[in-house]
Amino acid sequence: MSQPTNPHTPSSTPPAALATAAGGDSSMSRKLASDPRYYWFLVAFLVAESALGSFVNDMYSPALPAMCRYFGCQVPIAQMGLTMGMIGLALGQVILGPVSDRYGRKPVLIGSVTLFIISAVASLFSPSIHFFNICRLFQGLGAAGGYFLARTVPADVYSGRQLAKLMALVGAINGIAPASAPVIGGFTSDSFGWKGVFVVLAAFAALLLLLAPEVKESLAPSRRAKGSWLDAVRGYIVLLRNRPFMIHVTFKGVALGLLFAYISASPFILQRHYGLSQTVYGLIIGFNALFVAAGSMLALKFHPLKRAAAVGAVVVLVGMGGQAVALVTVHSIWLFEALMVVALFGLGLIFSTTNTLAMNEGRQRAGEASAILGVAGYVVGAIVSPLVGLGDMLRSTAIVYIILAVLIFISSRASAALAPDLDK
Repeated sequence: MSQPTNPHTPSSTPPAALATAAGGDSSMSRKLASDPRYYWFLVAFLVAESALGSFVNDMYSPALPAMCRYFGCQVPIAQMGLTMGMIGLALGQVILGPVSDRYGRKPVLIGSVTLFIISAVASLFSPSIHFFNICRLFQGLGAAGGYFLARTVPADVYSGRQLAKLMALVGAINGIAPASAPVIGGFTSDSFGWKGVFVVLAAFAALLLLLAPEVKESLAPSRRAKGSWLDAVRGYIVLLRNRPFMIHVTFKGVALGLLFAYISASPFILQRHYGLSQTVYGLIIGFNALFVAAGSMLALKFHPLKRAAAVGAVVVLVGMGGQAVALVTVHSIWLFEALMVVALFGLGLIFSTTNTLAMNEGRQRAGEASAILGVAGYVVGAIVSPLVGLGDMLRSTAIVYIILAVLIFISSRASAALAPDLDK
């Protein structure tokens, strides 16, 4: 079962709270306990790591209509680039979770970021949309390392509400990533074409690679996985049989799937249907993403923490229910925006809470737990991203939105029934 947070740990000094948390014998814990400045460097680096996973889809989504014209392909084929990126992110986490549990977090970080840089550069020379989509698969594999380590490293050194605080802090600050990515992507693709987007992505990953040597290993050798690789498979089986963990994972998965459906459909709705430019589209999507960050941070105000996700599910159901009707009948960009920011705020409440609940439940196998948690969302996202482009996009998007909103609400009820009170 989950380990409760020590009620005597002072919340105002996060580094000190790590003295006896899981991983107290690691160099990461010692470094954080002795150097608050390193704590904030770590927070910034975790934000940047996680941002790479957001950038891999959000930043080039404004260029999707232009890429359809460039490669002369249909919308669902171009959207397969999003799907391939999600598949890569999912597979990467499944593979790299056990690897990081065995060899440590830092080698996985360096290797995965290097793969991302290579595949991003290769995509610049794509002779066809199919070659580009293959490159997207490897970009997802590369981005997976940083994306899941942003959840795994906190779980190495924290538990309970202290874990929730770091997760929420990283999640809230990381609202800058989905907020800024479409803006940067829209401006870059307007000015330099879609290839410029991947030049910027490769440069961002190169900066992470340069900073990686400054990051301390969070998983001490004494705590690393031993035995055969079959043990990693057994670890996944143990987690898959952990009912509370899997319910929290399912809740997060369908919520993240809704976000990906929105990312996939919005460039075509806002640019083609409402006639916005790529730059204006990026500004609107960036503004919307700030509501995810706000919800993520506000989740910490709920006591018990699990109430934030339950409230978020209701907010999403109301927002997406109205959005589904509006897409088919009203056709107003102002109503589209108003309903979308409501739903995105609800998603922020859910993301921060479900990440914490799932990782707190599976923290004894943090690498595998983080991998499963990440895969769940990308499995749903990979399925729904092409579906929103089938037939009449407004109708197909409305159908996907309402189905996912209902699944989110159902999952929230099951999660609330099994989630521990992390305040105790």
